[in-house]
Amino acid sequence: MGRLTTFTHVTLDGVMQAPGRPDEDTRGEFGYGGWEVRYADPVMGEVAATGMATDSTILFGRRTYEDFYGFWPNAPQPNPFTDVLNRSQKFVASRTLEEPLPWENSTLLKGDAGDAVAELKAGHKDLVVLGSGDLIRTLMRHDLIDEYLVLIHPIVLGTGRRLFEEGVPPANLKLVDTKNTTMGVIIARYAPERANT
Repeated sequence: MGRLTTFTHVTLDGVMQAPGRPDEDTRGEFGYGGWEVRYADPVMGEVAATGMATDSTILFGRRTYEDFYGFWPNAPQPNPFTDVLNRSQKFVASRTLEEPLPWENSTLLKGDAGDAVAELKAGHKDLVVLGSGDLIRTLMRHDLIDEYLVLIHPIVLGTGRRLFEEGVPPANLKLVDTKNTTMGVIIARYAPERANT
C-alpha cells in the first residue's frame, strides 16, 4: 500500500489560500495573497527540496495544477524545483479538465477522486498532495491521508480559505516530528491515529 502525504502552507489561524502570490487565488475577494513569501529561508527550502527529491507521485487539484503549470515549467533558473516538477508523474483531480493535459507527465484522474486515489495507493504509489485544499478535504472524507506536513506561519489573516474548513470529518492526529525555521515557521508532521495502525 502506498502512502499519501499532504504538503500545506498555513497561517496561524489555518488559512491556506494564495500563499505564493497576490494574484494566486482571489476567490472571496481575498486580498492577502503572497503571505508566505517573506518567511522563506534555507530550512524551509531544504524541507521542500527533500520532499521533491523523493520518488513520490504528485497529486493536484485542478486549481493548484493550473497555477503550478502557469509558473514552474518556465520559472527562472536555477531553482531546485522546475526539473523535478516537470519530470515527476502528476495526477490531477478535476471535473472540468480534459485530456490531454498540457504539462508533461500529467494524467487526469477518472471518476470519483477518492476512489481513484484509493486505487493509486493500492497500487503501491506514494503520493504527495501540494496545496489543493478542496482535494485534501475530499481525501480526508475517504480517510486516505497518511501524513499531514503543515508549515505553520506566524501570521494571522482572519479571513480566507482554511485547510480544515467547517464540515471536515473529525480526526485525531499524532505529532510525528517538528522543525523550526529561522523565520518562525513551525514545520509539523502529523499522522492520523487509526484503530488498525
